[in-house]
Amino acid sequence: MRCCLWYIYACRLQNHKLCFLFLHQNTKIKTKPKSGETRNPSSTMDHVMRATSGAHFSGLRPDGIVSSQLTVPQAAEYNAPKQPFVIGVSGGTASGKTTVCGKIIHQLHDHRVVLVNQDSFYRGLTDEEVKLVHKFNFDHPDAFDTEQMLECICKLKSGQSVHLPIYDFKQHRRRSDSFRQRGRTLQSVLEQYAKFVKPAFDDFILPSKKYADVIIPRGGENHVAIDLIVQHIGTKLGQHNLCKIYPNLNVIQSTFQIRGMHTLIRDRDTNKNDFAFYSDRLIRLVVEHGLGYLPFTEKQVITPTGSVYAGVDFCKKLCGVSIVRSGESMENALRACCKGIRIGKILIHREGDKGKQLIYEKLPIDISQRHVLLLDPVLATGYSAKQAIQLLLEKGVPESQIIFLNLVSAPEGIHCVCRQFPSVKIVTSEIDVALNEELRVIPGLGEFGDRYFGTDNYSLPIED
Repeated sequence: MRCCLWYIYACRLQNHKLCFLFLHQNTKIKTKPKSGETRNPSSTMDHVMRATSGAHFSGLRPDGIVSSQLTVPQAAEYNAPKQPFVIGVSGGTASGKTTVCGKIIHQLHDHRVVLVNQDSFYRGLTDEEVKLVHKFNFDHPDAFDTEQMLECICKLKSGQSVHLPIYDFKQHRRRSDSFRQRGRTLQSVLEQYAKFVKPAFDDFILPSKKYADVIIPRGGENHVAIDLIVQHIGTKLGQHNLCKIYPNLNVIQSTFQIRGMHTLIRDRDTNKNDFAFYSDRLIRLVVEHGLGYLPFTEKQVITPTGSVYAGVDFCKKLCGVSIVRSGESMENALRACCKGIRIGKILIHREGDKGKQLIYEKLPIDISQRHVLLLDPVLATGYSAKQAIQLLLEKGVPESQIIFLNLVSAPEGIHCVCRQFPSVKIVTSEIDVALNEELRVIPGLGEFGDRYFGTDNYSLPIED
């Protein structure tokens, strides 16, 4: 996942130091330039920021459940430890980095949120440097033990515990109150700022500002910004890990009602009528949630009181496409939400565990001009969904205009669809644990179509 960078900005004396929540980004990456090539600090920073902006994937597969369909590299990925969500906080001296991080942690009151400060990684000075400490540049990346910092960060990202170093500030670094205790004159402070602080800020911090996701003026005094950030982090902490990897994946917020309905439809002893009734309720919630991602236009109307109400108008060019036959169970809920909506059908035949063959399709002629709600209650391997989406693309439907609605999704299916179609939105009510060796979703809810339409005995044999 991406490392989110916040930039704390204040019009004060600034240097290049940063804080990380939970990661601190002020490392100097040394690269050997090509023959005859020179590289300035700004271009190096650009290279580093671009190189670290890619997506990082974390596995969610529990130990002991490994599908026979996974290759060795895939299995290793699923068994990999979960990677944390990392927020880099950058800014100048006294801009409020530590204050902002402290307030965020205090408001979240969550043990999963920790702060790693780069000040913990000042390297020890040599005897020669101690003698000339007044000339030592503490505002340059070389003042830090970068290797030790990276080692600690890598351990934290891999789920290991670490002991952060504690330094004697008198021997290893300058004190934040050096002006008062060391009796420096205003002139000496200004000279140090001009010689060390400002050049380091210009070389190492200012170039990274353009990569910031959020810029917070006034630092710790900006309560509105801090509250918004706390809400955002709270949302991240409550999200399924796959939602942090794929921004196109959306899971409706769970409530006791939703959890209770899932309990009923997952219960093997629930009869056909109750299964259909509570499935319809869940499907309606998923459909309503999916409709919320459609574009809208602003519209004003006159109310019966003669007042003006500023609202929105629904998306007009819309259709549904159900993957036969389980997907047909979602059509009634879609019709109940969207009066007169046109619904197409796609039939994909199974040939063994891997093979899928398109048998039948009947879609609106102008489907390329419509937003499409693709309907299938269970996303398992993702093979059927991939073939259905590919057909829609061949019919001219833009990938960004497809919303895939389902009740239950397996991580394998999510990876399969999201990686190949990153602009297709997936809306689901719950993400299950995994697929078993028979490619069944675990814990799952059985063969959805058979249970919904009452066409087969869905019960599985119980082993004594």
